[in-house]
Amino acid sequence: MPSVLPDGEPMPQDGALPASAVAGAAGRPLGFYLHVPYCATRCGYCDFNTYTATELRGSGGVLASRENYAEMVVEEIRLARKVLGDDPRRVETVFVGGGTPTLLDAGDLGRMLGAVRDEFGLAEGAEVTTEANPESVDPRYLERLREAGFTRVSFGMQSARQHVLRVLDRTHTPGRPERCVAEARAAGFDHVNLDLIYGTPGESDDDWRASLDAALGAGPDHVSAYALIVEKGTQLARRIRRGEVPMTDDDVHADRYLIAEEALSAAGFRWYEVSNWATSDAGRCRHNELYWRGADWWGAGPGAHSHVGGVRWWNVKHPGAYAQALSEGRSPGAGREVLTDEERRVERILLELRLAEGCPLDLLAPAGAAAAARAVTDGLLEPEPYAEGRARLTLRGRLLADAVVRDLVD
Repeated sequence: MPSVLPDGEPMPQDGALPASAVAGAAGRPLGFYLHVPYCATRCGYCDFNTYTATELRGSGGVLASRENYAEMVVEEIRLARKVLGDDPRRVETVFVGGGTPTLLDAGDLGRMLGAVRDEFGLAEGAEVTTEANPESVDPRYLERLREAGFTRVSFGMQSARQHVLRVLDRTHTPGRPERCVAEARAAGFDHVNLDLIYGTPGESDDDWRASLDAALGAGPDHVSAYALIVEKGTQLARRIRRGEVPMTDDDVHADRYLIAEEALSAAGFRWYEVSNWATSDAGRCRHNELYWRGADWWGAGPGAHSHVGGVRWWNVKHPGAYAQALSEGRSPGAGREVLTDEERRVERILLELRLAEGCPLDLLAPAGAAAAARAVTDGLLEPEPYAEGRARLTLRGRLLADAVVRDLVD
């Protein structure tokens, strides 16, 4: 089942933010995340806030059908305009995620994007991305997305091997994601991403190399590669507990990461975040960079999270409860937290250290600064950026990124 929402203080019914959150907003980038919670089937490894049609029928989701979903999101975008008031910023990035956004009609995705454009305006050269399941799009659908103003599309490929896809409960056929890249290019998309997962039970090194070769052969300008995380409560976790498939292995994950780095670098890709590679600066996912740099974003949709000026909040999870709140003129926010200066400092280290540019050493407390010096000696941080005042992970440091972060924030 979807993961549990965090604890926090109640969200005001009108969604109002503290004055401290909007102070200085004009100097910070603003993005929108639009969550589409619908999936045709639930993948065995997924714990995202997603629902199949059967699950919604069984849990009172009559107010949250796919047919009226776009209008609900439009209502929350209008609420965002009221809450942010005379905020002069134009939106720099929009990311439609899920779930499977492309289960909605392309016109619905265009309508949601149009509401952002109408209420806030899009900055010149704004990045507009949607995730897509390879089996849920065709050439005409992609053309309609491009006509609506989408500039980037991200396809969930995961693997090129059928037996690996079967363990993940992915329903697309091998080869289809690669054809989607060609169809997206023909539709006018300059920026196309393929998402890969490594470390699936039963996957071999050769399977992983085949997936990388297939992805690179398709010609995307961005590749994301994530280690499989087995979340509690998922079907995959239950299968592992029953002994049907083996548990994932950290050493295997490290080996697969090194294989990915070697293959992607040889093909002209450069890492810019621990799990993300692009062929150029233009190919980087600017929306995700907005998260990693602690900028402002409004997350619309059930279970979506937002952050503005050090205030973080999250919406109710169930689409029915989400629809009910908006229909009654209430914020769908379930709770929020106002971050302290210390919490914001720690978050900057956690997030910025994952970037190729690294994080400023002056963010570190004395114990963290001492840990950074040791990390250079241990080959976990690059010496030259360190001498210039930045903590930047080496390749070995990327393999141990979580441990390096823990040391630097202590």
